[in-house]
Amino acid sequence: MLGGCGPALIMCAAVGVAALAGAAADVRTVLARDFALSPQDFADLERGKTVKHTLKGVPGEIAVVGAIRVHAPKTKLIERVRDVATFKRGPDILQIGVFSSPPVEADLAPLTVDANDFDVASCRVHDCDVRLPADAIERAAAVSARGGDRQAAGGAFLKQLIFEQVAAYTSGHPGRFTQFDDDDDDRPVRPLDAFADLMSRARALDDLVPGLSDHLRRFPAGTVVGAQDVLYWSKEKFGIDPFITVTHMTIVCPSDALCVVASKDVYSTRYIDASLSLTIAIDAPASRDAFDLIYANRTRAHALGGFLSGLRRSIAERRARNGLDERLKTTRAMLER
Repeated sequence: MLGGCGPALIMCAAVGVAALAGAAADVRTVLARDFALSPQDFADLERGKTVKHTLKGVPGEIAVVGAIRVHAPKTKLIERVRDVATFKRGPDILQIGVFSSPPVEADLAPLTVDANDFDVASCRVHDCDVRLPADAIERAAAVSARGGDRQAAGGAFLKQLIFEQVAAYTSGHPGRFTQFDDDDDDRPVRPLDAFADLMSRARALDDLVPGLSDHLRRFPAGTVVGAQDVLYWSKEKFGIDPFITVTHMTIVCPSDALCVVASKDVYSTRYIDASLSLTIAIDAPASRDAFDLIYANRTRAHALGGFLSGLRRSIAERRARNGLDERLKTTRAMLER
């Protein structure tokens, strides 16, 4: 239910939301300017076609946008999104769960961690199979040195680290990972800096929802009137080995015609340095029983840089576009049932 706060980590602002004047026209202007949607793309949406593009990005970044017309009330989408553990289920989602408010360690109890997720015995500074800073890797070595069932101990330790990240993030207290030292690259990944760079180029956020960028950047200090925040974990298929990730999702409807869902990566054990996605649902012209669904994502991945970066990027972009097309069509079919 959009108006209430359930047991999940959903924090609701106390005051009402101001209307966004000329929402449909303003949103189309933003979509054209920031997501390269052309008049032909909008015409294709009217005809029921799926639109998808690769966007320009900096080195090591994948950016895609897709759109589709859905013949259902957009409130149906928001209701489904709020039940994210059900909404995101699919062949690539191995496990998923939602954090409580406030988060508790038991929220991660269903998460399984096997040798493909984290091998504590082989984790060393500059040579570890998950993204961790040096001090956490040294703690992992101490866990491994205790002997016994190392895999069980390593899994429990990784879940403890993930919970510590979630607790620091939701409280605003120190403790977030600022640098990963899992490989010997002379340019270590700094996830908070990578996210700040994504945000510096996310002009659309505040144009669609005033204050949304501050809300995401300064959470939990920043607030957007009427916003609902959900924090969830998932284990997902990607590449050779799966990865475990924590995502912060903000849902806000700044007008009757427009709803926006922004999602950011809080921590990922592999692959992702930083990620920011935007789902926009805007009423179709002259219809309250249909809406245009637009999804845009920018993801920074360290593995896309360096030698053969162009080849890696082209492969990743193709996979991202194909996956986006499938996800948009699956979401439309689900909502139109």
